[in-house]
Amino acid sequence: MEIENLVIFLALGALAGWLAGTIMKGRGFGLLGNMLVGIVGAVLGGYVFSLLGITAGGLIGSIITATVGAILLLFIIGIIKKA
Repeated sequence: MEIENLVIFLALGALAGWLAGTIMKGRGFGLLGNMLVGIVGAVLGGYVFSLLGITAGGLIGSIITATVGAILLLFIIGIIKKA
């Protein structure tokens, strides 16, 4: 992976994590927290979208997929924390 691809990947993860944090809790989790949530969310979102037969291409599609996955991740974490 080239350095510019890595930077884009991390920036996308940070953006998706921040969006998910804003939607779910009303605030973000800091730069590293947003990156982690966004990256894990991207993997989760890609998996869920593939199960549903949804494809989202391009930069906007990647942001949407990662954000939806990050929201699902935060929702699951919230359920586990309450239990």
